[in-house]
Amino acid sequence: MRPDILNPLFAEVEALKGVGPALAKPLKRLELERVVDLLWHLPTGTIERHKRDVLDMADAGRIVTIRLVPTSYRASGGRGPFRVGAVDQEGNSISLTYFGGNPGWAKKLLPIGEPRVVSGKLDLYGQELQMVHPDHVLPPAEAGDLPEHEPVYPLSEGLTNRRLGQMIEQAIERAPELPEWIEPGLKAARGWPDWREAVTRAQADPQDVIARQRLAYDELFANQLALMLVRASSRRRKGVPLIGDGRLRDALKLPYAPTGAQSRAIAEIEADLRQSTPMTRLLQGDVGAGKTLVATMALLAAVEAGAQGAMLAPTEILARQHFDTLSRTLAGLPVNVAILTGREKGRVRESTLMGLADGSIDILVGTHAIFQEAVSYKRLGLAVVDEQHRFGVAQRMLLQAKAERPPHLLVMTATPIPRTLTLSHYGEMDVSRLDEMPPGRQPIETRVMSVDRLDEVAGALGRHLEKGGQAYWVCPLVEESEVSDMAAAESRAAMLRQMFGDRVGLVHGRMKGPEKDAVMAAFQRGDHGVLVATTVIEVGVDVPNSTLMIIEGADRFGLAQLHQLRGRVGRGDQKSTCLLLRGNALSETSRARLALMRETNDGFRIAEEDLRLRGAGDILGTRQSGEAGFRLAGPEAVSALIQAATDDARLLVDRDGGLEGVRGTAARTALYLFERDAAVGLLRAG
Repeated sequence: MRPDILNPLFAEVEALKGVGPALAKPLKRLELERVVDLLWHLPTGTIERHKRDVLDMADAGRIVTIRLVPTSYRASGGRGPFRVGAVDQEGNSISLTYFGGNPGWAKKLLPIGEPRVVSGKLDLYGQELQMVHPDHVLPPAEAGDLPEHEPVYPLSEGLTNRRLGQMIEQAIERAPELPEWIEPGLKAARGWPDWREAVTRAQADPQDVIARQRLAYDELFANQLALMLVRASSRRRKGVPLIGDGRLRDALKLPYAPTGAQSRAIAEIEADLRQSTPMTRLLQGDVGAGKTLVATMALLAAVEAGAQGAMLAPTEILARQHFDTLSRTLAGLPVNVAILTGREKGRVRESTLMGLADGSIDILVGTHAIFQEAVSYKRLGLAVVDEQHRFGVAQRMLLQAKAERPPHLLVMTATPIPRTLTLSHYGEMDVSRLDEMPPGRQPIETRVMSVDRLDEVAGALGRHLEKGGQAYWVCPLVEESEVSDMAAAESRAAMLRQMFGDRVGLVHGRMKGPEKDAVMAAFQRGDHGVLVATTVIEVGVDVPNSTLMIIEGADRFGLAQLHQLRGRVGRGDQKSTCLLLRGNALSETSRARLALMRETNDGFRIAEEDLRLRGAGDILGTRQSGEAGFRLAGPEAVSALIQAATDDARLLVDRDGGLEGVRGTAARTALYLFERDAAVGLLRAG
């Protein structure tokens, strides 16, 4: 249960003075729904207010603070501006201008003849000085607290910087003094302030590096501690050793020998499965490195030992592809493979559920449907999670809870993860890396072209189709909206259909599952020569005959996503090409990104560069992934502080008694504050 001391911070924003339903809407758009969210919403810049005694034309364009006396009111007709004439101490005049058709408010703020301290942006209107909607208008007695430096926040329509600043001030007032969770020697060595002081300082000054570093460290520490507690909880729970006799794996007829990296990973997994401590292993492999074969060997080892295996995929398309691949690979072996997604209904679903419960189904493939309450296994021994970045720790734990004794867990990702992020996102896991490609996989040739050459590209596509080839055409990310991305794909598909007729298929995220699957299946059969798509094809499409990938608006995609998309081709033994169509106004970052894509096919190198160029929040594409990143710890902070946070968390667990004792109680508060408290529940359930 959350400590009472944190309750004021986890209240809804409506608990703050002056925040009603109207203000809650723009706050919700910024994901500021609780008081604590306001504390984490740090300023990105500063307004400099220049104090002046007299008005000066040279200050036009600056934000000035000056004492004025209102002298006249001048209303325009209709909804025109309302102007308040005012003078400084030497009689220089200025017009204070208000729009919106309600002069009563301005008259109340600026009564004629009464001095006011006014602060806002000074502008020239013809040859006159004016200030439109001053930020602050105060009686001189109340103006002493008007800051010279004022933080600037990311805003949403319907919210002003001043109003948001006032709410954040209220949030800080609610923030309690919290017990210290950082190891005292480390805190002293870094010169970090107490937590509440750090929040106050970071909100007041975006340049306060020390305060921001302290908060970033706190978030990383809570994260690493949570991962350690998850791992410790997992290791304390006794699983079932799975010692296969090799009969199924020996009977498997593989078209080629495993690579050295695959053999190493299989040996590491087999060694883990033999232990009574449940395995938690992350299998990292570049696109096409052969993760599925490693997972298949692990699942067969579990079946040989008399257990069931489950394979969890993030999308129905990917689940069906895994089911088809496993069914083909294991054809002729005495292994019963079944599938369960949201589409399986009625008798088919009932039959699958019965087969799992009585043990007649050996391996189940599916989406998140496979860990719903109605699904029970006779003896679940191994769970494999594919495209790990689309599932959180909580979902992993749900799957593990499906067995009487916790199953072994293998999670896989085709998004190579930089080492610093492996530590921060998957610190509770052992890691296996597939850093070799299977024989016959040719490197993909990547070219960058201007979008101005669209006609040339379409002509080359026509020649490619005439030779019997297939191609993907991925449409640009238009904005943060699936609808507009869909519109871009629909208009490109219409253009290509005028040229190539019904050989052009279209998929996008707003299509229903069965409809999307039908188009994908038609493309896999070769009924469509071109598949026009949004990024829904980023994972889970395997068409060896497709050897051309065209990515339009490539400068708008991140490196990791470009690499994933490129990996849809080059899946057979034919030479493959990826064309990156760029816009003409390239940023330096976009230029560097495209140059790297042209230069290398190495996903691990690309991942490290992606972290450097874009930051940890986007490395897995958080907008694509659903896996929450860090709110306070940017990429530099992760790189600089992750090791110290990991060491400090380990010190707490190994030397300082974990969550017991004074520091442990403080650390428990940190887990709840940064919402890593699922680990506390696991510890209790342990």
